[in-house]
Parts: sequence; structure tokens; C-alpha cells
Amino acid sequence: MYPDHTHHPPVQRAVEVHQPTPVPPAVAAPAPVVPVQAGSVPAVASVVLPDGRIVTGYAIDHTQHTPAATPPAVSRTAVNVALGGVGFLAVCGGLLLLTSFIAALTAFITQLITLAAVVFGGWIAVQVLGSDSRRGGTTVNIRKAVIKRNHFHG
Repeated sequence: MYPDHTHHPPVQRAVEVHQPTPVPPAVAAPAPVVPVQAGSVPAVASVVLPDGRIVTGYAIDHTQHTPAATPPAVSRTAVNVALGGVGFLAVCGGLLLLTSFIAALTAFITQLITLAAVVFGGWIAVQVLGSDSRRGGTTVNIRKAVIKRNHFHG
């Protein structure tokens, strides 16, 4: 079908054909009849197939399902409305908690800013108003009776 791109002559291959072997039908011996008490074993049914084989098995009684005659006590619409209301309340509760969390976080950040301002303002006040021995001034230590006067360098 496709051209052979090689320069070799085509190879002849031997083909084996397998024919199916017919299987002789099995000869079914009739089953022995065993006396059984009525009611303990279900009824056995035998069916003869078109090719002569016999299939034996228990008969199955199909149970008839009765449709539900009474409607459910609560309608589907009522259940859906109730579930929708529960979901709505859950969302509202979540939003309420979220707003409470945001308010608490805002208050916390405000307190941190106020604390930083007080600490920084106090540090500045100490730097400006505090006494420093390098700037001069009078130091009196009564126990040692040491008096230091102002010294002006100029």
C-alpha cells in the first residue's frame, strides 16, 4: 500500500491461519431429586435453552415497591426558605464579628500610637529640660561638702 523506501526486495512472510476447534456440547445428566421439607428451601426452576442445555436455579420473587402515598410533613419550599434564613443569619453574624474585630484592631493601633507619642515626648522633654553636668551649673553635695561653680569657656 505504501511505497517501500528501501532498496531491498520485499520480504515474504509465512502466514499461519488458525481455525477454531469446535467444542462438543456437554451432556447434562438429570439432577437427582432429593426430598426436602416444604418451606425451608425456595422453589427450583429449570429452563431448557434452545441449544439443549438445561439451566437450573432458584426462582426469585420480585418485591413490589409501593410508592409513598403521603406527602412529606414539611414542604420542600419551607425547608429551602429555612435553610436560606439560617445561611443569612450566619453571614450576618460573621460580618458582625468582622466589624468587631476591625474596631478592636483600630483601637489597639490607636493605643500603640498614643503610647509611642507619650514615650517619645517624654524623651524629648528629658533632653530639653534635664540638667546636664557638661553644660555647667552648680552642684552641691552636702555629705562630701563639694561645691562646684559655673565655668564659662570662651
